[in-house]
Amino acid sequence: MALESVFVLLGSNLGDRELLVNQASKMIGERCGKIVAKSRLYESEPWGFKSEHWFLNQVVKVETAFSPDALMGVLLEIEKELGRDRSVPHEGYVSRPMDLDILYFGNEIIIDTQMVNAPHPHLHERRFTLLPLCDIAPDYVHPVMKKTNLQLLDECQDAGKVNIY
Repeated sequence: MALESVFVLLGSNLGDRELLVNQASKMIGERCGKIVAKSRLYESEPWGFKSEHWFLNQVVKVETAFSPDALMGVLLEIEKELGRDRSVPHEGYVSRPMDLDILYFGNEIIIDTQMVNAPHPHLHERRFTLLPLCDIAPDYVHPVMKKTNLQLLDECQDAGKVNIY
């Protein structure tokens, strides 16, 4: 089976954030495929909701043989094992020990299943996503917007604070 390059965003704002991000990265490498690149860690204020707990974020590039839905299934299992509880309904975004998002799945133009929407629909609106993405893939072209990650970062209107950790 052919391997796809997938970019996954890791985020944590509850608990030992650095440990959780490192554990998630290790688990992705063990269960999903080979991690071929990792960004630096970034600390960012919450996006889309208020919380005193800032996030640690990292983007990893994984070579995987999984389908998009199968990969997302494994990522959701990892989130759960690291303490995320999706069983409680809530409106909007909330603090969480682990959040794993598929940003790009190969060069797929639009993947829109019940489990996966890729390229991630808010990727171009979020500095906390674009900065680590530009660490490892500045010239990667968004398959829908036809712009590089660096161009998307230059055009991003997000004023949220994002710092190298």
